Amino acid sequence: MEANWWVIFVAALIPMVLGFIWYNPAVFGKAWMQASGMTDEKIKGGNMPLIFGISFVFSCMLALVLTSFSIHQLHIQSVFADPESTKLLADPNSELSIWMKGVMDKIGNRSLSFGHGFFHGIIGGIFFSLPILGTNALFERRSAKYILVNCGYWAICLALMCGFICQFFLS
Repeated sequence: MEANWWVIFVAALIPMVLGFIWYNPAVFGKAWMQASGMTDEKIKGGNMPLIFGISFVFSCMLALVLTSFSIHQLHIQSVFADPESTKLLADPNSELSIWMKGVMDKIGNRSLSFGHGFFHGIIGGIFFSLPILGTNALFERRSAKYILVNCGYWAICLALMCGFICQFFLS
């Protein structure tokens, strides 16, 4: 199965759009700036095109990984990623291809919903983002506020990305 690139690119925009909202001073921006030691001067001193460009590349990488995290059907197909199986799957009359079609006919669209992906994203936010960002924050001597603002952002961000990917990737 090939990557659905338009879905990957749109999902990769979600962290930027959510970031504009989440880190807005009217939402959590002031709390984040205070907890991180960020100032308006530091923000204005950054090379924003470079920062946003690299962030988008990172978001594309994240969206690619989130497809296998939230779409169970890709796991079934990954078992047959070796060259011999790929050749057999290309032949619609092979035993493996017929078996795969039967499996996908029975479960092919199961769990392909925004809600299912959203749930996986929240789980990823709690069990991936929190331990990684929380550990870094502890060693950097950051506050609980810093951890909550950033981990909250990533939990919601991953939930929205996985929800979008799960809803549209295989369509």
